[in-house]
Amino acid sequence: MNTRQFRKSIKEKWLNYYADNRQWIICLRIWVNCDGQRRPSSSFILATLSILEPQLNQLLPLIVDLSSNPDRIVAALGLNFNPDEHPTVTARIKQIEEDAKSNSEIEETNGSVKMLPAATTEVELPTPKTASLVSKMDEGCEGGRYRE
Repeated sequence: MNTRQFRKSIKEKWLNYYADNRQWIICLRIWVNCDGQRRPSSSFILATLSILEPQLNQLLPLIVDLSSNPDRIVAALGLNFNPDEHPTVTARIKQIEEDAKSNSEIEETNGSVKMLPAATTEVELPTPKTASLVSKMDEGCEGGRYRE
């Protein structure tokens, strides 16, 4: 395994994921300052990468045996930086904003609102012939007031 290539692949996947999900990640209270760098917590980064990169799942037990400090693991993977300041993310954010702007301009010129497509078939739900025990119990409720 080429560790340099592996680190590069993980970094690209992390940055793409971050850029695509930045709006909600920023709202989470997961931000830390580690060695002077503001970034999401190591646990969040490692959990995300374990899903994005299956090879990392195989390596994590060995890595954790060598160091159980998640900040050191993230630093060893080359991810101890603020993703908002990385050129890949800033370029991707700019592209996402431009795409959103052009989509809104297209919608304005068309004068239409995007909606979900209509159902192709109608679904009929069966109606029970007798009331279930749960509904009989619920209908028997007389409220919270005590009556004599």
